[in-house]
Amino acid sequence: MKVLAIESSCDETAVAILEDGHLLSSVVSSQIEVHRKFGGVVPEVAARRHLEVIDDLVLEALRTCGTELAEVDVFAATMGPGLVGSLLVGLSFAKGLALSLNRPFVGVNHLYGHVYANYLVYRDLEPPFLVLLVSGGHTEILLMKDFNDVELIGKTRDDAAGEAFDKIARLLELGYPGGPSIEESAKRGEVKYRFPRPLTERNNYDFSFSGLKTSVLYFLKKNPESRVEDVAASAQEAIVDSLISKTFAAAENLDVRKIAFAGGVAANLLLRDRAYEKAVQKRLKIFFPPVNMCTDNAAMIAMVAYEKAKRGLFSPLSTNAVPYLSLDVF
Repeated sequence: MKVLAIESSCDETAVAILEDGHLLSSVVSSQIEVHRKFGGVVPEVAARRHLEVIDDLVLEALRTCGTELAEVDVFAATMGPGLVGSLLVGLSFAKGLALSLNRPFVGVNHLYGHVYANYLVYRDLEPPFLVLLVSGGHTEILLMKDFNDVELIGKTRDDAAGEAFDKIARLLELGYPGGPSIEESAKRGEVKYRFPRPLTERNNYDFSFSGLKTSVLYFLKKNPESRVEDVAASAQEAIVDSLISKTFAAAENLDVRKIAFAGGVAANLLLRDRAYEKAVQKRLKIFFPPVNMCTDNAAMIAMVAYEKAKRGLFSPLSTNAVPYLSLDVF
């Protein structure tokens, strides 16, 4: 079974082709440079950019693996969550291809895509396992009970971790996107300051990062002479500490021996190092997707589509974009 999947939920246009669960090609067109001057993603600009590149990207993905369009058995696309204009571009394109070739179509939940990025590498990863889904729009601890059965254990009450990185990077004038720029700056700094880790009470697995941004703001006003690199290192330390401590506490209390990481922030090297250290201490198994599969890509969408198609879980061509799609929908 060959699956061609399109991902266009935010500011990356991506196309991937999977055959029987094995990745044949994956191409991504990033809009970082387009949105950098605005300090964040502009929805209308993002949707227009998707329209400009999507057809060439599909052709490139096919060319890369020597596949003809007529050889594709299933077409898939992200149906949500995400920016509605961006979602509609990929969704409409994939449904159009499915209709023109009389092939089935699969709509994919972007959140499940991030989780399933792990299956591109760890084919034998079996539930139950815990997932830390951490990105610009999401910070959640999930219990994966089955391939389509997920229980929400904890979530952010305000900003996501990636959003906190972006806002703090803006305060430090480090540029967009915030996560990579703070990580790079922190390499040249020291953890000199202690910023807050909210909601530390026992058995509380929720996160809160808006107070961290405010704390950094007031700190900078009171300490204008502080080194940007030290503030970046200290802020990164606070975010990673919150993510690791709550995730491993949840694993211990729920007696789950495996933890998978997902989402763009899972590419952060400090988070990875701390997770490996903690896993050794607690004798747990942890799983990280390759760094290039942490950020938005179509390979992870294709993997979910493949699993759904194997089970006959196809979607009608009336499937619409759902900007606030929840984990209740596989």
